[in-house]
Amino acid sequence: MKRQLVVYLVSLAAFLGPFTQTIYTPILPEVREAFATSSFLINLTISIFTFFLAMMQIVYGPLTDRKGRRTVLLGGIVIYIAASLGCFFSTSIYALLFFRALQAVGIAAGSVVAATVIGDLFTGKERGRAMGTFQMMVSLGPVVGPIVGGFLAEHFPFRTVFLALVAVGGLVGAGNFLLLKETKPETAVSSPFRLSDFASVLRRRAGSSIVLLGFVQYYSLYNFLVFLPSILTDRYGLSAQEKGTVYLAMSSMIVIGSFLGGRLQGRFPERRILLAASYLTVLSIFFFLIAAQRSLSLLVLAIALFGLFLGLSLPVQTTVLTNVFQANRSTAIGVYNFFRYMGMAFGPMIGSALFAAGGYHLVYGMDDLLFFACALLLTVRVARTRRQSAV
Repeated sequence: MKRQLVVYLVSLAAFLGPFTQTIYTPILPEVREAFATSSFLINLTISIFTFFLAMMQIVYGPLTDRKGRRTVLLGGIVIYIAASLGCFFSTSIYALLFFRALQAVGIAAGSVVAATVIGDLFTGKERGRAMGTFQMMVSLGPVVGPIVGGFLAEHFPFRTVFLALVAVGGLVGAGNFLLLKETKPETAVSSPFRLSDFASVLRRRAGSSIVLLGFVQYYSLYNFLVFLPSILTDRYGLSAQEKGTVYLAMSSMIVIGSFLGGRLQGRFPERRILLAASYLTVLSIFFFLIAAQRSLSLLVLAIALFGLFLGLSLPVQTTVLTNVFQANRSTAIGVYNFFRYMGMAFGPMIGSALFAAGGYHLVYGMDDLLFFACALLLTVRVARTRRQSAV
């Protein structure tokens, strides 16, 4: 089994999660027109995917530790392909909602299994670099998805998007079927599903710290994705295409940051990278608050820096989890992903209330305070760990 090739194959399975969500968003107007339905139900096709993607993390975690990596991943991809076909043939909005949920149920296995397989196959500096590749591939999903979806929507019927997902899912599934061998170590936990498994991850200082950081990061990221367009439209009068270019600056820097974060782990301790990236993110959000109304160039620079520092942190987080929870890596990754996706869901919800009360200053000011509090907590916990190690 060629380890580097396997890294790309399992990372592609994880890539399909965000890619499936973002390739779909450009065709929302066509879907609404085709099914003659309400904006609420159309938006629900987005929300239901995110909800099941989050919930299945805490199912696939223990399941992967118990049944093995290969079986769970291939089973999830089969469900995903079948659900994508179901989306293509859907004749009502309710059928589409069902198959969108089923898509998420299937592809949710990708992110859990990918990080777990990398933890199984690599150690030390090699693990950090492989995690950087994994996070870089996942970060490409939100970048590539809207571009591909927009192209397909412009040149073909909107249902072609679902056929594209069937094709990509088939290729990823075939690659993993042929090349991915079972990597589950003999020391891996094979106990039944228990809620106490999740509590054990959160009880560990490293586990709860990484989970909290992941939640705050995705809470803040999705506030940028949701509320930034109002600034770009109201203050700068940008077109839809121009706004997409602004987002590309942030998304591409997340990809670059993820790649660099994997490489930096070979040179610096993981905790130092996490602390530095957290405080730099605090500064980048503060810079955004100052720059947003002053200059479009400064605004783009601020969100690019936010993306870079966010990306730097991502591979380090999964490396720490797979190092600390060696016997139940999948469960730890599942808990981590669950809280990240909850941040993704709660960010726009809470942000909407804050935006109504005080505009974008309150939204991003609260983001900055949350990040600063999280960075301080990480600093305190790292200091305590050092003192205990010195005793």
